[in-house]
Amino acid sequence: MKKLILFSLLILPTLSVKAQAPILVTPQWLNDHRNDPAVVVLQVSYLQLEYDGEHIPGSKFLWPEWLAPNSPKGNFNAPDVKQTTTLLESLGISNNSHIVICYTSNQVSVAARMFLTLEYLGLRGHVSFLNGGLDAWKQAGFTVTKEPSTVKKGKLTLTPDQTIVDKDYVLKNLTSTSTIIVDARMQKYYDGEPTGYPRDGHITNAKNIPYTEMVDAANVFKPVDQLEGYFTSVAPDKSKELVTYCFIGQTASVVYLAGRILGYTMKLYDGSLQEWSRIDELPMEMTKK
Repeated sequence: MKKLILFSLLILPTLSVKAQAPILVTPQWLNDHRNDPAVVVLQVSYLQLEYDGEHIPGSKFLWPEWLAPNSPKGNFNAPDVKQTTTLLESLGISNNSHIVICYTSNQVSVAARMFLTLEYLGLRGHVSFLNGGLDAWKQAGFTVTKEPSTVKKGKLTLTPDQTIVDKDYVLKNLTSTSTIIVDARMQKYYDGEPTGYPRDGHITNAKNIPYTEMVDAANVFKPVDQLEGYFTSVAPDKSKELVTYCFIGQTASVVYLAGRILGYTMKLYDGSLQEWSRIDELPMEMTKK
């Protein structure tokens, strides 16, 4: 009996984090769990100087291009699994870790892409998103630091899933009864306002959920009941899969994350209109006025 009790105590912290960790977490939740050895906070920023200037104590710096590199094939690609495994292990991430994504100022969309990519890599259920990011953390009265964080190398196995899809998948599902294609751009671009891309408008039959409507002026995700309104008008029930896209696969990640918060099955067309609009045989249309 004594051995059983000791074993239960040893595994309790990890189990409690996983059991209590929603997709969207508050600063209070993170502060309550920050010292749990299973929790790894990654602060996303395009420039390391922002992280060096201030970050949540113990958090690690995550440069977006490590998980969504640009290439001649387009912007924001899926990363190489072997290289990413090495990277994430160097940030202290192991198979039993629970990752919390933090962002600075207005970088909510790129941080959402980091969340999406980690889920794509097989870490679904092991990733949360700090609502409001670093600004919300500071506004809640919690401390920040300039001190470097110590890292104990992790041990991780990544197994990518079907979260990120290609143009062929989208084309095959344009008239599907089980899949809805969702344009995450602002409505004016969905309708057909010129963007500088070879073709304007939206993918034929796609619906519109603007990513800008998912968050408020402070880049905080809106309450669930408000998010539901945008999704139920497009997908009245949650039995259908939603595949979202945008210009390059970045801002669509905000809609992806909102859908995951609501319990929808979400995917991302990574090539988005950067690719689709350049291939003439792929159908596009404008909103009829």
